[in-house]
Amino acid sequence: MPELPEVETVIRGLRPVLEGRRLARVEQRRPDLRFPLPENLPARLTGRRVERIDRRAKYILIHLDSEEVLLCHLGMSGRMLLVADPTEPLDRHDHVILASDAGTQVRFNDVRRFGFMDLFPAAELSSNRHLAGLGPEPLGNGFNGPVLAKALAGRATPLKAALLDQSVVAGLGNIYVCEALYFAGLSPRRLARTVGPARAERLAQAVRDVLTRAIAAGGSSLRDYVQANGELGYFQHDWAVYGREGEACPGCDCGKAIRRFVQSGRSTFYCARRQR
Repeated sequence: MPELPEVETVIRGLRPVLEGRRLARVEQRRPDLRFPLPENLPARLTGRRVERIDRRAKYILIHLDSEEVLLCHLGMSGRMLLVADPTEPLDRHDHVILASDAGTQVRFNDVRRFGFMDLFPAAELSSNRHLAGLGPEPLGNGFNGPVLAKALAGRATPLKAALLDQSVVAGLGNIYVCEALYFAGLSPRRLARTVGPARAERLAQAVRDVLTRAIAAGGSSLRDYVQANGELGYFQHDWAVYGREGEACPGCDCGKAIRRFVQSGRSTFYCARRQR
């Protein structure tokens, strides 16, 4: 599933094409994705101007001049692809097409149809069912060591599971939690409540650093993800531990290989010596 860096990369590709433009044509090619698509979606979007495009956690938020917000989630295999030539044949998995008044199309392509869209008044942004209860943005000013330490205090769950809880911090997924824990030197098995102020500060900085580097590399292309322009992301080449079971630890002379174990149904990768 695309994580925060991949969604941020997609948004940065959409902004130059959609912001300030009107949606001249909107085509809906099926009634649903993961959930039913919003009622009368083409009619409600056609003619609207895109004011700005933001991100909240792993959600794309397209703000319209109708004072409504089109929320998009990429799910497992969703893509927002830019198409400059409107005569280019549609793929059978192109489910929603947004055509701007400049002629460029954004095609929401989703093979597994696990993505979804919602359309609601901007005044209901904070109370929207998908957004309410989300924790702080890890790249925002509201996220730091003290905030993270407070969120983890009293939690008896493993640290990795706590970081994947979207109410603790928004947008983190399996890949980047594994990477951040490695650079912070913290075991994914450590109980969250044992992360005091010093460790929390180290972890918060590692989260920021990993996400920033991943965004600069265009995210990680794993299976279906591509950027809005169709190019692959490259951060998978810089993974320290994720997907590297059996390889030498890149950050210490432990002489041990990166280990993998299954935690809450997901693969966890770590260095047993470096991470405590």
